[in-house]
Amino acid sequence: MEISTVEKKPLFKNVGVRAATALLFAAICIPPLYFGGWPWAILVALLGARMMWEWVRMSDPVPTRLAYIIPIIGVVITCFYMAQKNPLFAITTIAIAAVLAAIERARRGGLLWSGLGYLYIVIPSAAIVGIRGVENGFATEGFTKLIYVISIVVAADVGAYFGGSFFKGPKLAPKLSPNKTWSGFLSGMFSGALMGGIVGQIVGLGFLPGAALAVPLVILSVLGDLLESGLKRSLNVKDAGDLLPGHGGLLDRLDSLMMAVVGALVILTIAPNFWPI
Repeated sequence: MEISTVEKKPLFKNVGVRAATALLFAAICIPPLYFGGWPWAILVALLGARMMWEWVRMSDPVPTRLAYIIPIIGVVITCFYMAQKNPLFAITTIAIAAVLAAIERARRGGLLWSGLGYLYIVIPSAAIVGIRGVENGFATEGFTKLIYVISIVVAADVGAYFGGSFFKGPKLAPKLSPNKTWSGFLSGMFSGALMGGIVGQIVGLGFLPGAALAVPLVILSVLGDLLESGLKRSLNVKDAGDLLPGHGGLLDRLDSLMMAVVGALVILTIAPNFWPI
């Protein structure tokens, strides 16, 4: 008599590889983040260039050299203008490069994929350089703002990963991302808000204001993740790349942060007095 067995999938798949990759990535980013200014702008420009390469590769069936060169140069110049605290020139560069990228792609069809894809990457790149600023040190306003946002996104991502893997339950948006669940979303919201309160207390924002500001940032991070998942499904692509073991490409790893950092910049620009000097 045969007894059928069902192989159980590991509860937390690839967690060791994912954690090791995340720690190595953090170790690379922390020194430029500490110094801000040009060191940080150079790192963000390199990351932005890589993400542009990933985007062109997965969205353009027959990319030309210009299809890579135009958006990559655009994001590099934009980051450098933001490091010079010259947002007007940065915005001008973004607009010109977006138009040029769309025109270059128009000859082969799909100009919206090129133009919108460029904006999808360059705007968060500019925002993250702008938020960090040019002052050196852990106690500077730019450093504390960016660490606050990054900590929330990381906590929400980790909380959603473990909460969703453990509790499972109904899917959040099965057509966009079949692995995401409502339990993961709620777990991520709780852990992100808790981290926002803790970091907010440390930097002088206060626990309750820090937790409250974290809520829209967590929602934006989830929307950013779902947006990238939806784009990949539309393009019939599993991962944007294979640079980061356990994660995929840079776009796969940074999609949550991209929308959250833009939201943080908008909120703190509209209400600058909310953040303690």
